[in-house]
Amino acid sequence: MTHFFIRFLPSLILFFAILALTLWSAMAIWLNASGLLRVVLLVGIFASALGAWILQRHKRRLAWGLWSLTALVVLGWYQTIQPRHDREWAADVAHGVQARVAGDIVTLSNLRDFDWQDRNTAQERWVAQSYDLTQLTSVDMFTSVWSNPDIAHLLVSFGFADGEHVAFSVEIRREAHEVFNEIGGFFRQFELVLIGAKERDIVQLRVDHRGEAVRRFPVTLTAEQRRDMFMSYVELAQDLEQQPQFYNTIAANCTTVVYGLARTLKSDLPMDLSLILSGRLPHYLEDLGVLGGEGDMQSRFDAALLPTGADQAYPDLSYAQSIRQP
Repeated sequence: MTHFFIRFLPSLILFFAILALTLWSAMAIWLNASGLLRVVLLVGIFASALGAWILQRHKRRLAWGLWSLTALVVLGWYQTIQPRHDREWAADVAHGVQARVAGDIVTLSNLRDFDWQDRNTAQERWVAQSYDLTQLTSVDMFTSVWSNPDIAHLLVSFGFADGEHVAFSVEIRREAHEVFNEIGGFFRQFELVLIGAKERDIVQLRVDHRGEAVRRFPVTLTAEQRRDMFMSYVELAQDLEQQPQFYNTIAANCTTVVYGLARTLKSDLPMDLSLILSGRLPHYLEDLGVLGGEGDMQSRFDAALLPTGADQAYPDLSYAQSIRQP
């Protein structure tokens, strides 16, 4: 039995190497190529896989050589896929926020301030506004759950003494014809964009029009930490303006990017499963000692849930003020 296993082990290793390369390459080609190029590349990868498997019976070294050459060609093509700014983007991610700093004043342009009629239709408006960092008074984390309670989209909102709030959201940057899928996020199908928005746009969209379970959790930080956190978003906005980046479902998503920003506050910030299972982020913040609110976690979860129609319940208040009423 041992002799049989040793005899066929090289073939087994080659089989799995061919299978892994073929599946990965086929997915990358399907998601990133189109038309005749897609057909040619797919035919080429499957022909190469079949050829390597046939060769391994009598010329295993040649089979490994063919497999290695195929891998180099595919990886070489894959490296030609680069993030770009100049695509025909979906309307809600048409612009990433841009930031300019002059002392304590930060001017944000391309702030999204849409007036949503339903989940897909809005009166589009992109605005510019200046913020005084000496008047930065609060930081809130919003988690938005649409299906699995362990998976949430993360928004971070900064409040100022004059009642203004600006929310930042790290998102995929879809093209106009694209629909997000998690698999594409592993294969350079989507760029990454930092959206800066008014809460009456980005929060109300999720609460009132998409019907998502959105919760607001205050984050307890010092004035210096609030400023550093805000400036980390400013620096991300400037970095993305200079050099576009790809979104990645695991390595560069709404949670892991914010984790990287938060390390400006605490360089030894621990890694945690909550960075992937983002619905558990409030527990992560509680363990770090920065989650605001009173009572046990269940009480805080219950109190954090935002109601629908908050602006109608408090017509004399802004949306940001209405969702912060007791």
